[in-house]
Amino acid sequence: MVIKDGDIVSVDFGVSYKGYFGDAALSIPIGVVNKKRLRLLQVTREALTLGIEQVREGNRIGDVSLAIQRHVENNGFHVVKQFVGHGIGTHLHEAPEVPNYKRSGRSPRLLPGMVIAIEPMVNIGTSEVTVLADSWTVVTSDRKDSAHFEHSVVVTDKDPIVLSGEIIEQKV
Repeated sequence: MVIKDGDIVSVDFGVSYKGYFGDAALSIPIGVVNKKRLRLLQVTREALTLGIEQVREGNRIGDVSLAIQRHVENNGFHVVKQFVGHGIGTHLHEAPEVPNYKRSGRSPRLLPGMVIAIEPMVNIGTSEVTVLADSWTVVTSDRKDSAHFEHSVVVTDKDPIVLSGEIIEQKV
């Protein structure tokens, strides 16, 4: 796959430090990007911010999920349902799952000290994705554009703490 002017490239990476993990992702516009792609990037970042705003003691994972889903769908895009955010700590992926859409039933409560990775993946076309033969690269099933941003966030008894905040402070 060759990256060219006007593309969006998503990078997802984790860090292990002294037995704990961090996880973050960003989507990078390459060169001159069209207005629809810029809007996709903006809505995806906004969805992440709205999800983070729900990270409050006593709220539920579903509050995070619903905030993301509503914003994305209200702007005419679709959330990926095949991949979800997750708890993070001494393992890169831990419970609970943090979907980008509201599942039926009750979801776990957010408690101080929990760390979750919130990662909206947003598509212009279908919500479906395909993992390519390299078992790593993910593309939308209809090959339309997608964006992905992720922060690792700590639940506190006050405001959430974004652990990966310096990474994604680019302007779109």
